[in-house]
Amino acid sequence: MKTRLRISRTKLSTTVAQENFQYLQTLVRAGRASSMAEAVDLAIVRMRRTENRQRLEQATAAYFEELSAPAQAEEQALAITLHTQARSIDFDREP
Repeated sequence: MKTRLRISRTKLSTTVAQENFQYLQTLVRAGRASSMAEAVDLAIVRMRRTENRQRLEQATAAYFEELSAPAQAEEQALAITLHTQARSIDFDREP
């Protein structure tokens, strides 16, 4: 699956570490990016996605740490019910 980022561009002129430049070249050579600019965009999108997931994980952990005992029990009961119900879903079923 190839991702093509179609966005407006702003000129950026910079130098990067040799290993990062080689990584970007690898993305282009492998066809995962059509240009160095797209490879940079792809790398940044991945980094931002990782940072967003880390923030979500931290916020989720903080939420559960601050729950009262009754709220924790309710969350646990909901999790068990959801887990039980999800077992019956065939995620591989073709439409």
